[in-house]
Amino acid sequence: MYTKVFENSIGSAAEIIRNGGLVAVPTETVYGLAANGLDALAVEKIYEVKGRPAVKPLSLMVSSVEEIDRYCIEVPPQAYALAKRFWPGPITIVLKAKDLIPDIVLAGGSTVGLRCPDSDLTLRLISEAGVPLAAPSANPSGCKSPDSANDVLSYFDGKIDAVIDGGKCDLGIASTLIDMASSPYRILRHGALSEAMIREALSDELTVIGLTGGSGSGKTTALNCLEKRGALVIDCDKLYHSMLRNDTPMKSAISEKFSGVSDSDGEIDRKKLGRIVFSDPDALLELNRITHGFIARRVQTMLEDFAFSGGRLAALDAVELMSSGISSVCDHTVAVVSDRESRIRRIMERDGIRREDALRRIEAQKSDGYYIEKCSHVLINDSSLEEFENKCDELFGGLIDERHEK
Repeated sequence: MYTKVFENSIGSAAEIIRNGGLVAVPTETVYGLAANGLDALAVEKIYEVKGRPAVKPLSLMVSSVEEIDRYCIEVPPQAYALAKRFWPGPITIVLKAKDLIPDIVLAGGSTVGLRCPDSDLTLRLISEAGVPLAAPSANPSGCKSPDSANDVLSYFDGKIDAVIDGGKCDLGIASTLIDMASSPYRILRHGALSEAMIREALSDELTVIGLTGGSGSGKTTALNCLEKRGALVIDCDKLYHSMLRNDTPMKSAISEKFSGVSDSDGEIDRKKLGRIVFSDPDALLELNRITHGFIARRVQTMLEDFAFSGGRLAALDAVELMSSGISSVCDHTVAVVSDRESRIRRIMERDGIRREDALRRIEAQKSDGYYIEKCSHVLINDSSLEEFENKCDELFGGLIDERHEK
């Protein structure tokens, strides 16, 4: 067999693919050994030429996000989001395959990886051939992946039909492989696209609703409504107290700034810390500066973990939602407000304290006007529990639908 070298003869290469031949193609990662991914006999040649074990499935190269539905079923919205963000690019997304994908591609499984390479020549080839390309790296199994046409020829000259010479590959390492056929999602192969970038992209697809307001306003009821919708609920006040016990870097930063507030084991004495910061506004500002940064980073990690598990909705409960900077991760911020007498009654019942203590707590907090001015939406808790829950459901349903329809 004579192996042709094409530089721009995409039509000739497409004809070879349609006729069941093998063409090595350039990508931004490494060269791939391509065949018609819907032709079982053509795919079999890939396994033979490479010496690839039959138990190892192949991925398919496609030319656009729109082709995902052509070859896969039960595709989660997050998969489309990653494809739109990173395609063409070095990420292969594993999804449940449709029946038209040959068994030899799936290697006995039920999933297939889809990849849209960042190479104009290869994208043109896919479009002109009219079929997806089964295209593992163009090297014998166990050998170094090729990043040039000459590398391919050193392996397969006379064994394959053609090579498209697209120059040297920019990256030289394989694409990142992520399994999104079920949740939680899994990185099956670390490659050119970092896991951190994937985690960030997935968390960006979350609808994050931040709730704030004074004690007794009804935030817990609102959060319960979101939790029933499958939301991850993060109580930032509880998170702070947990981190004050368990987050060594945050405890060290506090101890360094406020001498004498920690014991020999590094545990923070909350009473000592409280006496310092609540008698000195500047000290309180400094404590908030330290803790808010640590809390924001922990919240981001929790959101990314939740998104990686397939979650789509999260809620943050933070009295200091705005001043802490945590509102920056929220798609919507909601002020929950209520009249003073109702708040006093709820606090007394909830915490078992006297009226004057409940009133003192309310007077120490910001006014409803502050929260209303700072937030994008307002929930007024001025009716029965059932009516307030209906208000919450109506507002949250609209916010969630608005984001997911985009």
